[in-house]
Amino acid sequence: MNALHPIHPADPAIHHLARRDLADLIVELRTEGREFGLLWPSAEPGETILNGQLLVSLGNVPASTLINLLALVREFRRHR
Repeated sequence: MNALHPIHPADPAIHHLARRDLADLIVELRTEGREFGLLWPSAEPGETILNGQLLVSLGNVPASTLINLLALVREFRRHR
């Protein structure tokens, strides 16, 4: 995960993620992003699969968006 090189939604590196992996990333983003106002209490691994990609229920965004947001929060914390 690198904020300078975002993951593309079709990146094969994220195709192995399971619902549990996404749930863990959501918990981490909730924890890390709370101080920045990134609050999605209803976020959960989605049931929808689009072109082989499992979506996160934040309004059906690709899992890559979740990963990229988490990378941005980590990068910001590291450099402030």
